[in-house]
Amino acid sequence: RGFSGKYKMNTELAFRKAAEHGSQGAETDIRMTKDGVLVCSHDKEAVFSDGTELIVSESTFEELTAKPLRNDLTDDEVYLCTFRRYLEIMKENNMICFVELKGSFTDGQIKEVFDMVIEVYDLSKCLLQSFDFDNLIRIHSLFPDLEVMLTYGSGESNYERCFDYGFSLDVDQFVVTEKMINEFHERGLEVAVWTCNTKEDFERCKSLGVEYIESDFFGGND
Repeated sequence: RGFSGKYKMNTELAFRKAAEHGSQGAETDIRMTKDGVLVCSHDKEAVFSDGTELIVSESTFEELTAKPLRNDLTDDEVYLCTFRRYLEIMKENNMICFVELKGSFTDGQIKEVFDMVIEVYDLSKCLLQSFDFDNLIRIHSLFPDLEVMLTYGSGESNYERCFDYGFSLDVDQFVVTEKMINEFHERGLEVAVWTCNTKEDFERCKSLGVEYIESDFFGGND
């Protein structure tokens, strides 16, 4: 969600700071507003600096950007960021986009999401992540050239189903094993790990030879 260890997550500020810090990519979560604008928001509610809240899917973009978001990390005034602006920042800095769809999306809305990626940036620079395997299948059928990753954590099972579809893996750093990594690499598939927020965890996962390491703090300049 950008440089979210130090800046308000999923905001233009967090994405720009991730780029300045040297990160090679940034993850985001997207939702659709009541009037059809794609915005970056992990939670279903937008919480504002005055303590009020709005449900993203039940509010217009104008309503959601009428006042700044609550920001407990810095003194910066930050607002809800559009998915388009996120893509523009990623393009300006040649960064990889990790995208997770939040809430309910129709096939038409999914197509709108990735048509925007094609329009603004490059589908080959975008990876779709999701815990929902059926969601991955739907998206893969619409955009077969888009790399998709099953998000996989403790309590999950049967990651091997990825092999039937050629899906990569986005896995909790405390769950990943060398055997798991080798199984994906043997099939030409990639592995990402989340969320490495200590130097020790970062270095350990780096030594495993995974393609991507997700962190709220560390990036290319660490």
